[in-house]
Amino acid sequence: MSIMKLRLLIVAVYSFCFCDSEVFFNSRHDDVLEWQLPHSKPHKGRHWALIAAGSNGWINYRHQANACHAYQIMKRNGIPEENIVLMMYDDIAHNELNPTPGVIINHPNGPNVYEGVKIDYKRHDVTPENFLAVLSGDETLAKNGNKVIQSGPNDHIFVTFTDHGGPGFIAFPNERHLFANDLISTLKKMHREKKFKQMVLYIEACESGSMFENLLPKDINIYAITSANTTESSYVCYMDKLRQTYLSDYFSVSWMDDSDKEALDKESLQDQFRIVRNETEYSHVQEYGDESISREMLSEFQAGPEYRPSPPIVLPKVPCGVIPADEVPLAILRHRLKTAKDEVSKQQLMREIDELLELRDRVAKTMQDIVTLATGDDVGQYERVYTKGHRDIDFDCYVPVFNLFHKRCYNVARTYSANKQMGFLVNMCDEKIPSEKIMEAITRVCKE
Repeated sequence: MSIMKLRLLIVAVYSFCFCDSEVFFNSRHDDVLEWQLPHSKPHKGRHWALIAAGSNGWINYRHQANACHAYQIMKRNGIPEENIVLMMYDDIAHNELNPTPGVIINHPNGPNVYEGVKIDYKRHDVTPENFLAVLSGDETLAKNGNKVIQSGPNDHIFVTFTDHGGPGFIAFPNERHLFANDLISTLKKMHREKKFKQMVLYIEACESGSMFENLLPKDINIYAITSANTTESSYVCYMDKLRQTYLSDYFSVSWMDDSDKEALDKESLQDQFRIVRNETEYSHVQEYGDESISREMLSEFQAGPEYRPSPPIVLPKVPCGVIPADEVPLAILRHRLKTAKDEVSKQQLMREIDELLELRDRVAKTMQDIVTLATGDDVGQYERVYTKGHRDIDFDCYVPVFNLFHKRCYNVARTYSANKQMGFLVNMCDEKIPSEKIMEAITRVCKE
């Protein structure tokens, strides 16, 4: 056989094997590498959504309304129900204070966002531990029949959380808190274990920037947007006269109204960030992590892989109001006072307002006494604790100090004015005051 004929035979065999083997390989190995199939299309990963409202009680109506609205967006845009995990306490729709039983709205005269939602974790199962376990696909939870994010290396995950927060933590029901270091540790572990291709998180909470600033790496394929920076409140939206509570939050209503009306395959995450940043007044919306992900279309995270645009939902523009989230209890009482019709009710509401204001003063005085004891005669250190902003958090010092204050002084989860005071604990740790000394001061000031 001549050399030329031999070369032609080799080419023919090569072409036959690799062209015909495409069907053979595809029939047996869905995850075959792209270079092995010259004409193959990249594998489309699954899309997952974890939606969590971290509060309970009628006064926090807006958080569960936000969560239900987010669920409707994901479901309407093609994320399968089995790929959506919803965590919410579920004490609002049929609450005795609800004038429309079974109905939750997120916008004045808006649709019932509670209709059709499937809640996977409710009541006492809405915990920080379950939140992290669901996100990371905990096998024990899954074996016990609970829904978790069972994602892989080609998948996209969208996480949205709404509730109260403070420096380095977000709150959950039943007096629980998720600290930023635990969240970041879980995210890093998921990245190492290749449990996602890209992840996006939207966090609505006061001081929510502290969950990520100087903590979330830029090289683990995660992009996060927060409703506020590291030191400021987020703001609530839509006081409803009938329900006498707030229906939404500024940041949440901004991104969800945008997602309702836009084609998600035509608008990028960066587009939405800029829109929401411009529309969210009074707090400064922030972005963290891998900002290159922000070039992806919204449909890559807030819709299913086979997304088809649905008709836009555009509700009438309504002014939000200007109330920081930690001022909501006081704002609701003042609203009720304005609408009270009899003198007895007015007097009772005035007493409740006075009690709330006195509580705020007591909390501030308690913290002042703790700082005074912990700093001793160092006037300069005392002033720094009260004047500097907190950025980096020493969690080894902060977490035990926080937990002792929460246990002995005030329930941080329910005493909203205490959230703002936690920054001074951060600052004392930043001043390198030993945690033992701070805890001794807490014990002396807050006697059980």
